Amino acid sequence: MDKARHCQQLLEKLATVLQENDYWETEQPSIEALSSSQPFAIDTLRCDQWLQWIFIPKLSHMIAMNMALPAAFEISPYVEEAMKDAKGLPAILAVTRELDQLFKSK
Repeated sequence: MDKARHCQQLLEKLATVLQENDYWETEQPSIEALSSSQPFAIDTLRCDQWLQWIFIPKLSHMIAMNMALPAAFEISPYVEEAMKDAKGLPAILAVTRELDQLFKSK
C-alpha cells in the first residue's frame, strides 16, 4: 500500500477513535481560533480540536490533491502530553504513533 493511501486510512481511524471517545465536535471553532500561528494552535484549540479541525483536514486535502506529503513529523509526544488525563488516550495514541511511524519510514 502506498504512503498516501495508508495515511488516509490512519486519518479515518483517528477520526473514528476521536468520535468513539466523544471528542468529535459538530460545530467548527471560530476562524480566529483556526488561524493560530502557534504550533498545534496551542493558544486557541485543545489537542482534540486541532486533530479534528486542522491536522486531519490538512493531510486529507494534501492526499486528495496529490500533493507531496510531509517528509517527517511526530505528533504523539504532543498528543500524549496535551491529553494526558483524557478518556481514550491509549486508543488515540495508538493511531498517532502509527502515523508517526509511517512518516519516519522512507
